[in-house]
Amino acid sequence: MVKLNKIYTRTGDAGTTGLVDGSRLPKHAPRMQAVGDVDEANSAIGLAILAIGDAQEARWLTVIQNDLFDLGADLATPMPEGGEDAPWALRIIENQVKRLETEIDLMNAELKPLDSFILPGGSAAAAAVHLARAVARRAERSATAAAAEVALNPQALAYLNRLSDLLFVMARRLNGNGASDVKWVPGASR
Repeated sequence: MVKLNKIYTRTGDAGTTGLVDGSRLPKHAPRMQAVGDVDEANSAIGLAILAIGDAQEARWLTVIQNDLFDLGADLATPMPEGGEDAPWALRIIENQVKRLETEIDLMNAELKPLDSFILPGGSAAAAAVHLARAVARRAERSATAAAAEVALNPQALAYLNRLSDLLFVMARRLNGNGASDVKWVPGASR
């Protein structure tokens, strides 16, 4: 378990931050942008949980919040060059990605197929989940940008990709299995 005795350390005052392995890099590095965007997605999911209340979807999202801390640790731990990870390296694993796929399939089985794009809204809970989805997609873009520069765990990238899919399907589920979805009408406001 992590123990934080002191919140500020002054080690980042010059614009660098420490990675899990002790190395440092600029706070604006693509890797750190991805870590920050994952943190923001986690915060947006926290707000969505409050909007949902006591329901199965909130329990699923609470598990995902824990996964996102794992994901942040994964992104902040450099991949070993040509060797195996240190035993302390926390990585997203295939089972975490598969769990998201199982939840997506479970929710999607109850939904009618889409006949239009939908607007983020419907209910307050669905709107909050749509916002979390948009932030999760930004985190995925940041992570793939970082992966173009440094090696990242492929399962971490897959997790972010599935997460936005799960949040989209969950928002539809929260809209009465799509009954309250707000459909996009192309050119309607011209």
